[in-house]
Amino acid sequence: MTRPRTAALCALLALAATGCGIRPTGVTDGGTAPAGISTGMRVYFASDDGPRGVSRPGVTVDQLDDSFKLLAGGPTAGERANGLANLVPENAGFHATSTRGHITLRTTGPFVVSPQDQSTGQLVCTLARAEVLVHGTRPDKVQVTLIGDEGRAGPYQCQQFLQR
Repeated sequence: MTRPRTAALCALLALAATGCGIRPTGVTDGGTAPAGISTGMRVYFASDDGPRGVSRPGVTVDQLDDSFKLLAGGPTAGERANGLANLVPENAGFHATSTRGHITLRTTGPFVVSPQDQSTGQLVCTLARAEVLVHGTRPDKVQVTLIGDEGRAGPYQCQQFLQR
């Protein structure tokens, strides 16, 4: 007697599943998959929450020193309205070199390098992004050492400035 009940129950469940009103559809396109790391240049500016990166679509960097021109250009009017500012001194001379993801940034002029300083974070993060684009270094492998009139600081990684 249990077999006929089981068979009847299975038939009832099959009937309920086929009559639920959902019709088969074809394949639908979900669009482009999201990417975790942006593909273009990012420039980092100071904010109330620490350095924040902004995209510069269409901008290419051929060498690390191109980063300083982008920083000197400062945030756009819209970015300033959103609380971003450039704290990197314009009167400091900068030159960056890289060997296998280890960037050496030489500065001249009055520039204090401190791990708590947002201007240092701006430089480190902007240079790290340029290193990824110019030399193909993995972002987590980029290290930046700053050498200036006041001494040497680092090596730093961008994530040190973004994890506040």
